[in-house]
Amino acid sequence: MSSDYVTYPVGLRLAGRRVVVVGGGHVAQRRIPALLAVGAEVVLVSPEVTAAVEGLQHELTWHRRRYAEGDLDGAWYALALTDDAAVNARVMSEAESRQLFCSRADDATLATAFTPAVGRHEEITVAVLGTTMSARDPHRSAHVRDLVLSALQDGTIGDEYLTTTPGVVLVGGGPGDPDLITVAGRRALMQADVVVADRLAPRELLGDLAPGVELIDVTKLPRGRSTSQDEINRVIVERALAGRRVVRFKGGDSFVFGRGYEEVIACREAGVPVTVIPGLTSPVSVPEVAGIPVTHRGVTHEFTVISGHIPPGHPDSLVDWDAVGRLRGTVVLMMAVENAPAIAEAILAAGRDPATPVAVVCEGTMPGERTVLTTLGDLARDVADVRPPAIVVIGEVVAVAHPQRYA
Repeated sequence: MSSDYVTYPVGLRLAGRRVVVVGGGHVAQRRIPALLAVGAEVVLVSPEVTAAVEGLQHELTWHRRRYAEGDLDGAWYALALTDDAAVNARVMSEAESRQLFCSRADDATLATAFTPAVGRHEEITVAVLGTTMSARDPHRSAHVRDLVLSALQDGTIGDEYLTTTPGVVLVGGGPGDPDLITVAGRRALMQADVVVADRLAPRELLGDLAPGVELIDVTKLPRGRSTSQDEINRVIVERALAGRRVVRFKGGDSFVFGRGYEEVIACREAGVPVTVIPGLTSPVSVPEVAGIPVTHRGVTHEFTVISGHIPPGHPDSLVDWDAVGRLRGTVVLMMAVENAPAIAEAILAAGRDPATPVAVVCEGTMPGERTVLTTLGDLARDVADVRPPAIVVIGEVVAVAHPQRYA
């Protein structure tokens, strides 16, 4: 085996260093964002670029012309990414004369540097590259990379290879379907020493926790058993100060009527490190999964998300229901099953048309999901047999999704 085709892996520290990219097509579209992400000073030479690359022009220097001798002045690394072999050969020749490593899109056998299949997991970078030219199969490299990343993310490659620090991580679990949690959220869950979970977090994922993980139930049942927010704050702070990695596992997104920021404040006041991993928020994702857009061109230019846990007229209510009734866009109600009749009455009194389409999506993304279609005028009657959790969508977008019902 000739040593000419054996690669030597190395990591390049390109922050603040000039990198010249020749060519603005789809290969450049894949390479440039990664270079910008590590802080490289990217200089792009190309008369034409894709729309996505053009959108990056304020983050790099773009010379809108063909490659010319001298374009590699001051460069630390070069990429010949045009679809013209002659141009790529000229870039390679200049790079070689300058003892500058250069990758080449059209013929890797002529390049002096190759781009590996790269992925990242926390502070670990996984890069996979065939050792020889005969072993350079990009699809195989990408597959191996994905296998390693998956093993890191799901804990197959376990904590003995990773460093975790004590603290609290707020994880939004999404609307309920365990497949809709983010990759970062699932990873944090699998690395936890303690999981503090409520009933709306995707419960199937709790079965994947390691046997030694402490699971603390802080369920809040509507008009039933409920763990106080002060107690939740106390538990997550106490466990973190004891040197454990705590995941506060919620449904939806922690900051959308989830009281997550109260937990952030409690951690900061106690000197506990706290990070947040957002989740798919239910007032958008649940209607979407049910086939209902919360906005639609030519139909609505706004959507408003409102907590309905307090009825109109209640002294603790912070909602201007008269203003809500004057809105023309979509209104999405959370935690509103019990108060839906009173809310409908208030919105109607403020002027919203009784014929306004309404959808009540029950147990969204879960096996028991169902959608009740009604109108604002009939909502009080049709919501009588609905039980939480449910998302109420009010507006013409419901008719967009169900034109036969609202013809």
